[in-house]
Amino acid sequence: MRVTAEKGLVTEISPASASGQWIAPALIDVQVNGMGGFNLNGDAASVETVRGTVDALHREGVTRFCPTIVTATEQSIVASVASVARACEQDAGVEHAVLGIHVEGPFISPEDGPRGAHNAEWVRPPDWDEFLRWQDAAGGRIKKVTIAPEWPGAISFIERLVATGVIASIGHSAASVEDVKAGVDAGARMATHLGNGAHPLIRRHPNYIWAQLAEDRQWAGLIPDGFHLPPETLKVMIRAKGRKAILTSDASYLAQMPAGRYGTHHGHEVVLEPSGKLHLASTEDILAGSALTLRRGVQNVANFGILPLGEAIDLATLHPAELFGLADSGVGTLRVGGPADLITYQWDAEAPVGELKITGTVSRGECVYVAE
Repeated sequence: MRVTAEKGLVTEISPASASGQWIAPALIDVQVNGMGGFNLNGDAASVETVRGTVDALHREGVTRFCPTIVTATEQSIVASVASVARACEQDAGVEHAVLGIHVEGPFISPEDGPRGAHNAEWVRPPDWDEFLRWQDAAGGRIKKVTIAPEWPGAISFIERLVATGVIASIGHSAASVEDVKAGVDAGARMATHLGNGAHPLIRRHPNYIWAQLAEDRQWAGLIPDGFHLPPETLKVMIRAKGRKAILTSDASYLAQMPAGRYGTHHGHEVVLEPSGKLHLASTEDILAGSALTLRRGVQNVANFGILPLGEAIDLATLHPAELFGLADSGVGTLRVGGPADLITYQWDAEAPVGELKITGTVSRGECVYVAE
C-alpha cells in the first residue's frame, strides 16, 4: 500500500509499497506519564519535557497521546498542565500530538493497593473548584480524569465532568459493585488500566474488576506489558470488552531508559528491571507505572496469540479514536480525506517472537521519524 498526502490529509491510497514494508494508522496512546527520560510530572515538567516526550513517542509510532498528570499537590498539578498548555501554544506539532490531558488522581482511593504507587499524602476527595483551576491552567485541554466513585461527592463530580465534555474514568478505586454502577450511570465511560490499581487480594466475586469488565457502557484501558496483566488475563479482558478494549502504555519517563534504580515524582525510589518490569524499590509486589511503549504492547498482544497483528493495531488506533469521538473524521484509520497520521513498519510473522519495527512515522503529512 502507498499513501499520498497533501495539507495534512490523505489524498490517495494505492496498493503499491516497498517490499517488506507495511502501512498502518499511527498509534494513539491515552495514558503517557513521560518517555525517554522526559517526565511530565513533578518539578521536571516543562515545555522541553513535553516536546521531548512527543519526539520519543514519534520513535515508537505514536502521533496522538494523552499527557498524564498524576496525584500531587494542587500547585504541582497546575504547573504540569500549564507546561503542556504552553508547549501546545508554542508548537503546532505538539498541539496536534496532545489529544487531551489526562489527570489521574488525586481523587482516588487512599487505601493501600488501589492507591498503587500514588503518594498517600496527596490523595484527597473530589473538589470541583480545584478541577476548574486545573482546567484554567490547561487552557481547557483536560479531556480525561481518573476518579474513584466511592468518594462522597464523586457521583456529582462525574456528572459535572461529563457535562463539560471531559471523559470520567474509574480507576485506583476500592469501589463496591454499586459504586461502579452509580459512576457509570453518572457518565463514567472508561476504566483506567482495568485490573490494576487494585487490592492484591480481593473477593473472587462480586468485585470492582468483574463489575467493570461486565459493564457494556464502559471502555477499558489495558496495559499489555505482561507484568500488569498476565497474558491469560489480558486475553479474557480483550475478549470481554471487544470494540471497547483499548491498549495503553501507562508509560513512565523511564520507558526507553536503561535498567537501574531511579527516583520519581511520587517521592519513591523505583527499580527498572532488565526485563522491563518497573516496581517500587521497597517491594516487587507494587508496580510503579510501566516502562512499556505502546508499540511493544501491540507486539505483545500479537506474540501472546491473543489477536493477529492487524487487529491488535486496531486496539491502539481505531478504538481510542472512537472513545474520543474522532473516528468519524478519520482519526485512527487510513482513508482518503482523513488525517495523514501513519506509520510504516516491518513484521516477521514467521519469527518465534515477532518484532514490530517502526521504520517511519508521519504526523500531519510530515515525516517526523525515520529509522536508521
